[in-house]
Amino acid sequence: MKERLSKTEQDRQFHFGYRLAFEDGVKRRNWNNIFALWYSAASNGHKRAQFYVGVCYDHGQGVKKDIKQAFTWFMKAAKQGHRESQGNIGFFFKEGEVVRQDFKKAVKWYTLAARQGETESQRDLGYCYFYGEGVKQDWKKAVAWYRKAARKKDAKALYNLGLCYKHGHGVRKSARWAKLFFQRAIELGHKGAEKELT
Repeated sequence: MKERLSKTEQDRQFHFGYRLAFEDGVKRRNWNNIFALWYSAASNGHKRAQFYVGVCYDHGQGVKKDIKQAFTWFMKAAKQGHRESQGNIGFFFKEGEVVRQDFKKAVKWYTLAARQGETESQRDLGYCYFYGEGVKQDWKKAVAWYRKAARKKDAKALYNLGLCYKHGHGVRKSARWAKLFFQRAIELGHKGAEKELT
């Protein structure tokens, strides 16, 4: 029978694992110890620990890589309102990885995460609206979501906005605005935007 941890102890284990993973100056991380700390907290309901256990399973850090287990742990955290986990669940449904592809469920999870300000979900929700995947196609809503992500310097969202302005999808066609968004995307490392300026 597993030991129930208090909220205080869950937080302590999560934060200790977090420091070992991200804040400690050590070059070689002991992912087995980090995973054990997060797993203990996650098993007791700590949503951020559940997310990081999912990440460990997704990347095989401290545990054998297992995408199904990653999905399971992301779902636990997503149901508790963890926005990055909600975005990850949206991705699983959009790609049909581990679960059957379901664009409507992808949109549901992206929307939950995007409304909480999760940048990648805002961009991906814009993509769903642009192509009508899981929702009725609506270029104006796509542009609105791309803008939210672009404000946070998301290179892909900036590139997508550039394309919208270049072709007049959801906005008035404008070569000047298209160029501006492509240049910002390039500054942030988006390689595909370079060809739009030639």
